[in-house]
Amino acid sequence: MYKVSVMYPNREGGRFDLEYYRTTHMELVAKHLKPFGLVRTEVLRGVSGGGGEPAPYICIGSLYFETADGYEKGVAASAGTLRGDIPNFTDLSPVRQISEVVTA
Repeated sequence: MYKVSVMYPNREGGRFDLEYYRTTHMELVAKHLKPFGLVRTEVLRGVSGGGGEPAPYICIGSLYFETADGYEKGVAASAGTLRGDIPNFTDLSPVRQISEVVTA
């Protein structure tokens, strides 16, 4: 299994609508990426960086795929729709990482 982490930096003055992201955007993601092997999604709200530090990311969206290239193929097919929705919930630029899940 492969996990795509879409991490939104916790920047002062940044705008992020967690409720919109959690419901509307992630429903859009599921609709467009399930045909490409999306198994499930997860939304994490940043709470802390530990030791009293603020969380480095305000939110992390996790997308789990059956294959390593599922995300790339899905985004290539629906990039305009998914990327076009981003201004509806944030003005932050996400950091993405694709990882292989090696433990369950």
